Amino acid sequence: MSLKTRINEDVKVAMRAREAKTLGALRLLLAAIKQREVDERIELDDAAVMAVIDKMLKQRRDSMAQFAAAGRKDLADVERFESDLLVGYLPAGLSAEEIAEAVSRAIAETGAAGPGDMGKVMASLRPGLAGRADMSEVSRLVKTRLTGA
Repeated sequence: MSLKTRINEDVKVAMRAREAKTLGALRLLLAAIKQREVDERIELDDAAVMAVIDKMLKQRRDSMAQFAAAGRKDLADVERFESDLLVGYLPAGLSAEEIAEAVSRAIAETGAAGPGDMGKVMASLRPGLAGRADMSEVSRLVKTRLTGA
């Protein structure tokens, strides 16, 4: 079953169970997926759906931090709920060792020698790590390795 089909089935289950919070979060996800499909005039595959979910997770994390800083625990809790729901659609995350190994392998494969090659390394890592690792952390690790800091 494709990821998009699974999300649609979960919407139906949430509707039957009258779970308003879950239903709202899933509808936001489906709207984001549909918007990307309309914008790009394509049917999204599982990898592209995971990229949409990853982007929404990043937005939720940013919002949680801002709401917490503003003392709005109620809004931060809503974002946390949506974030937890979205994480359930992503494959299991990679350990720090697995990420470090993937970065080392990508640097060796691309022949990267310095910070100017960061784009090549990230382009080779993105397909394998998207949805399984925080790409901002991966980027930071690649930058550290390439600068020798």
